[in-house]
Amino acid sequence: MKTSSRDQVEGTFHKVKGEAREIAGKLSDNPILEEQGAEERIAGHVQDKIGQIRKVFGE
Repeated sequence: MKTSSRDQVEGTFHKVKGEAREIAGKLSDNPILEEQGAEERIAGHVQDKIGQIRKVFGE
């Protein structure tokens, strides 16, 4: 698998996982878990964008 495709897949995985953590944090009234989920979701979004940029440049 190309690096760009791998970055996009992993980014999507982290976005979904982060969203799930955010929801779990809200439901359990746990602000730490909610914040960790938000951080992971944002990191996944960044990783997905990096994969898109690499795809444009042919990596």
